[in-house]
Amino acid sequence: MRHYAKCCFIAILLITTFNTTVFGQNVIEAPRGYDTQIGNLVSMLEDLKGRVTRIVYRLSQEETDFLLDEDANRIGAMILHLAATEKYYQLYTFENRGLNAEESAQWDIAQNLGAQARKELQGKPISYYLNIWDKVREETLQLLKTKDDAWFAKQVPNSSMNNHWAWYHVMEHQANHMGQIVMTIKRSRG
Repeated sequence: MRHYAKCCFIAILLITTFNTTVFGQNVIEAPRGYDTQIGNLVSMLEDLKGRVTRIVYRLSQEETDFLLDEDANRIGAMILHLAATEKYYQLYTFENRGLNAEESAQWDIAQNLGAQARKELQGKPISYYLNIWDKVREETLQLLKTKDDAWFAKQVPNSSMNNHWAWYHVMEHQANHMGQIVMTIKRSRG
């Protein structure tokens, strides 16, 4: 009986380890070229973006444009919203400003979502939204590479938050919407 229990424990441990290794990042580690704290956050941001991408990249047009109800947001719009939020925090933390008029014209609908987004943000494949997010993320990674952990700890001018918290917020925002996206996909499939 002891041998059986030991074998079961080892089997469960191996299965758990295999599943975690195959399906999860498992390590938070600063990629080369980043200071430690910034790099750790980059590792987490990239893990979250990878998970969101894996969840949505095969969605049909119908699933991409599915509306849970009349007040909900489409999955494509939510992906664009993640890109818009990240773009805003680039400007806020790196340039100490909000969106200018040209940037507002590009990002406001996705940033605010709602009725206008429900009307306008549809009819494009999921790859359209993911490609925009990819470009924003590429810029984020390049900008973060130019900063050090001392900058990360600095207060954002005219704000109660520091740069680290601002980028933590971007990450938590993505995690929140990932859950919303998963629920929407499940509901779109009946």
